[in-house]
Amino acid sequence: MRIRQAKVSDVGRIHELINEHAAQGKLLPRPLSELYEKIQMFAVAEEKDRVIACGALQVSWEDLAEVRSLVVSKERQGKGIGSKIVRHLELQAKRLGIGRVFALSFRPGFFKTIGYRVVKRETLPHKVWRDCVRCPLFPDCGETALMKRIAGR
Repeated sequence: MRIRQAKVSDVGRIHELINEHAAQGKLLPRPLSELYEKIQMFAVAEEKDRVIACGALQVSWEDLAEVRSLVVSKERQGKGIGSKIVRHLELQAKRLGIGRVFALSFRPGFFKTIGYRVVKRETLPHKVWRDCVRCPLFPDCGETALMKRIAGR
């Protein structure tokens, strides 16, 4: 298994993974057009030439980025792949000079195990809420805000 930056040819599989999990209420769906527009933000885990996981890093502010759309295929969950994707995205944030990474998650336990701490949503910049206000679950979606400082910043 290897982690790499996503390519346009991965969009179909990323869309499939995200929407499978969205149908189960584990994350928000993403339209295909948005995935093409934001493919540069995505990293994927690949095994035997098949994408088995994905995640994205979206810069939100001067010193803040969000880990989003983190998904591991059902048959590969529990093997540390999600943690590896997040670590890849954190290193990318560090290279960009970003010192804090956050996530909004329906599964905060996962992020807690890899060093994220629960924070009040109100502590995040208003720019973060641009996606929230468009969400059909707003304002009571049930996601937990978590934050991690990236070492060396």
